[in-house]
Amino acid sequence: MSDRIRALLTRRRATLLTVAVLLCLPPFYLDAFWLRIGLFSMAAAIGAIGLALLSGTAGQLSLGHAFFLAVGAYGYTWLAGDPGPGLPTALAVPLAVLMAGLAGGLFSPVAGRVKGIYLGIATLALVFLGHHVLLTAESVTGGFNGRSVPPLSLGGFTFDADGELAVLGVPFGAEERLWFLGLALFALTWFTARGLLRSRPGRALAALRDSETAAAVMGVDVARHRSAAFVVSSMYAGLAGVLLALAFRRVVPDYFGLVLSVDYLAMIVIGGLGSVAGATAGAVFVTALPLLMTRYADQLPLVAAPGSAEGAVGPTEAARYLYGAAIVLVLLYAPDGLHGLARRARDRLRRRRTPTTVPDTAVPSPPPPAAAARPKEHTP
Repeated sequence: MSDRIRALLTRRRATLLTVAVLLCLPPFYLDAFWLRIGLFSMAAAIGAIGLALLSGTAGQLSLGHAFFLAVGAYGYTWLAGDPGPGLPTALAVPLAVLMAGLAGGLFSPVAGRVKGIYLGIATLALVFLGHHVLLTAESVTGGFNGRSVPPLSLGGFTFDADGELAVLGVPFGAEERLWFLGLALFALTWFTARGLLRSRPGRALAALRDSETAAAVMGVDVARHRSAAFVVSSMYAGLAGVLLALAFRRVVPDYFGLVLSVDYLAMIVIGGLGSVAGATAGAVFVTALPLLMTRYADQLPLVAAPGSAEGAVGPTEAARYLYGAAIVLVLLYAPDGLHGLARRARDRLRRRRTPTTVPDTAVPSPPPPAAAARPKEHTP
């Protein structure tokens, strides 16, 4: 291994360690509002990474991502709750993720044979079907009012506000405890997704996105890989649904509607299709913007506080207008999203830092040798 590669790896490890330490500090300094924004953003990032693998890498349009989030959220609530099997919460989490993957597997034959806008319409049916089931299956979902979410317990440690817990003199409530759980789940999602993109199946999915005909000629099983991408994306969405349920502490059907699926599409478009870091950046932007505008609505122009007179633009609507405009700007001026903008800015900064070596004394090059004189030919 050369010294340059060793130095690069050392720098990356130092960067990862620094980022990990910084992400562990907010529970000690920030209040519950900012921690909730972080929790919702981490859950959205997990789901957005799954959709980025499906739409950005495999090139499959899906409008049914909210359905698989609902399967994960309600699956955990039912498996660990009463009425329900009442399983240990540590077992209910992976089973809920597997339930979401099973739902994606049942739909995968359609995903393996349908593509483009037709697949988008087919997945759109999942959202309406799922919303109807959530409203009518009251014994499982609680109906319109939803269900309370059992807190997660691992090895006797419960991720809720019950029981006094202080770390370095800072009281740890539900948000502080869930923060570290969200970090662990997000880190797991980040590294597994990046490993998948760099593996042979990830390169096969990228080949499918570029040209299915060329991928089939190279020996890629088109239907099998497209179905597998749908299953993996569904499992990521199920994990995001579990974390959302734990953060909200109550699940209601109206949250898992078509608007949520559109929000996830906005995340991956704004962040950059096919990029794990871009999906994370887009998820943070789309999730945090309406929450911040709701808190500071009285200080923002043209934005009315929640519950104001009819006809005023509320913070949620204003946030949707803003990231709708962001989508238009991204499509026009930065098709690769925020991730592409950051990469180009980093490359430009790196070129500026690299000095151009110019020699102090330039040695003049010798003049080209003159052509040998020839005697003039005699012309008759």
